[in-house]
Amino acid sequence: MKPINEAHLSEPGLAVIEVAAADDQTVLAVQELLAERWATAPADHTTRAPGEPGVRLRCYLDVRQELRS
Repeated sequence: MKPINEAHLSEPGLAVIEVAAADDQTVLAVQELLAERWATAPADHTTRAPGEPGVRLRCYLDVRQELRS
């Protein structure tokens, strides 16, 4: 994956989340759960690293807002 951009961490409450799982369905489900609670810039694809198991996904969260019920 590419290095994390400083702009994504420029203020308290901004977070970069990297998820690793066995398959696309699992990492996309985790991203969906995060998006149900916080403002999320979702990833539109997963990545695979040669020689490493599973897939990875990176998404960006803004946790400064109140949690949704």
